[in-house]
Amino acid sequence: VQFVESGGGLVQPGGSLRLSCAASGFSFSSVVMNWYRQAPGKGRELVARISSAGSSSNYADSVKGRFTISRDNAKNTVYLHMNSLKPEDTAVYYCNAQMYGIHYWGQGTQVTVSS
Repeated sequence: VQFVESGGGLVQPGGSLRLSCAASGFSFSSVVMNWYRQAPGKGRELVARISSAGSSSNYADSVKGRFTISRDNAKNTVYLHMNSLKPEDTAVYYCNAQMYGIHYWGQGTQVTVSS
């Protein structure tokens, strides 16, 4: 199982970014996918989750209305579209899936929101 995240960077408050996570090594279209984040000095937080078919999604209250999770099962890729970014969104963002009780993680991509 492998995840490769990309798309992070430095953005001004109010800006937008799109994160991508390319997955391999398992049946991607059968698995719920998640995005987590971890800010400096804080625990890892679930940001968004999407069902295997992409028909339903859930969000942390802190990002509802600003972030959108999506997936392309033909490309084995999950995305996180982030709008109206705030300084408190600064964190390392991780792609995640849980299979047979095991959490699998990508290496993370840094998002910094600052003027």
